[in-house]
Amino acid sequence: MSSSSQKLRQLLERPEILIIPGVYDCLGAKLAEQLGFELVATSGFGIAASTLGMPDYGLLTATEMLNSVGRIAQSVSIPLIADMDTGYGNALNVIRIVKDAVQQLIAGVILEDQEWPKKCGHFEGKRVISMAEHAGKIRAAVQARGDSGLVIVARTDARAPLGLEEAIRRGQAYIDAGADVLFIEAPQSVEELQKIAATFVDVPLVANIVEGGKTPQLSASELQQLGFKIVFFPVSALLAATNVMTACLRHLKEHGTTAHFQGLVEFKEFQELIGVPQYLQIEQQFAQKNDTAL
Repeated sequence: MSSSSQKLRQLLERPEILIIPGVYDCLGAKLAEQLGFELVATSGFGIAASTLGMPDYGLLTATEMLNSVGRIAQSVSIPLIADMDTGYGNALNVIRIVKDAVQQLIAGVILEDQEWPKKCGHFEGKRVISMAEHAGKIRAAVQARGDSGLVIVARTDARAPLGLEEAIRRGQAYIDAGADVLFIEAPQSVEELQKIAATFVDVPLVANIVEGGKTPQLSASELQQLGFKIVFFPVSALLAATNVMTACLRHLKEHGTTAHFQGLVEFKEFQELIGVPQYLQIEQQFAQKNDTAL
């Protein structure tokens, strides 16, 4: 079993809920680690926005996603759960994705049952594949992970197009297929969250809190009381960063300087975050002395 997956499984055994920030690059992951978060998850929405400047409409390829999440996983020592969309095809594609994720030391993957190209779980117009097809993809993922311990998070987006009862039915089928964690996307009320938790008492459950999205913005403690094990905040950092960057660039455009802008981290502090002092020390350690002897 990989060390990252083992760490994630140990965290899942704890009684308290896991608060997981969504990240879309290595810098965000390092900030989360520095601030004491014990694991992170990648946001497909955030990676699409930051990498392509486009919406989460299935425009990222499997290669682009794997390259992004692989770099993020290797930039930190805490476990990473990677949003791998639909697995980018059928069960064969899922096998390829899972094997690549294991090689990149990713701790867990999220696989959803939308049709491809998919959409953000809080967008309108989603469509899902058959329950049987996605259950087969989950079985393929379980087989492909081998003895790595990779955590399989099965996500269903059926609530929007087919209703909560169908989403619950699918959730049970995906757990029966071998998924470790269940993620029913975008329940639309506290009552729906309660029903999900009451149905899956012994299953680790994900709540996904998107500011301005369809799910009520409950706190982690409230969700734990309902019976959820994981709460994702997938786009919080993205929205915050966009707000601060907008304010900074607006100030620069209006004043021609950032001298009095209050939202900047100190340059020295930023260098410490990305490890400049450590790299400088390593560089000096292995620097060759100039041989001036004739």
